[in-house]
Amino acid sequence: MAKTRYQELYEKEIAPAMQKKYGYKNVHEVPKLEKIVLNMGVGQATQDRKHIENAANDLGLIAGQKPLITKARQSNASFKIREAMAIGCKVTLRRQQMFEFLDRLVTISMPRIRDFRGINGKSFDGRGNYAMGMKEHIVFPEINYDKVDQIRGLDIVICTSAKTDEEAKELLRGFKMPFKN
Repeated sequence: MAKTRYQELYEKEIAPAMQKKYGYKNVHEVPKLEKIVLNMGVGQATQDRKHIENAANDLGLIAGQKPLITKARQSNASFKIREAMAIGCKVTLRRQQMFEFLDRLVTISMPRIRDFRGINGKSFDGRGNYAMGMKEHIVFPEINYDKVDQIRGLDIVICTSAKTDEEAKELLRGFKMPFKN
């Protein structure tokens, strides 16, 4: 299988640069991307089942693979949710699909966001994972704006093997993630 542009970028530029900067003795110590999780919560799914199907179709187009429908673990009367009711969908991307998605996210989708001034550099969890939210899923080129029934938000979690947030941020900077200063 041919390597993606971002896989080659990681192997030829990012990994050697990080190995030199942080003084890793072994190439396997260098932090790498493990997975990217896309999540779409669909609150309107309590009223109409079509919302969840439309969200799952859109997420499938964005990710390039079939999403998993997430169900409520317990009932909540204030949100009108019963146990095992479909309330969202998620996709976990690994290997080649992960690199392709990150490439599309950084080079195509982020520049299409309205009033975009960079992403928050403080959204790390302390263990080298980065989470971000998008208000509109229509910034992805795979989504046909005319066929969208409703604009939905999207959560993106990038999981790395980095031990610290500083190393993870350096890794994502190598992939040209546009962090705010």
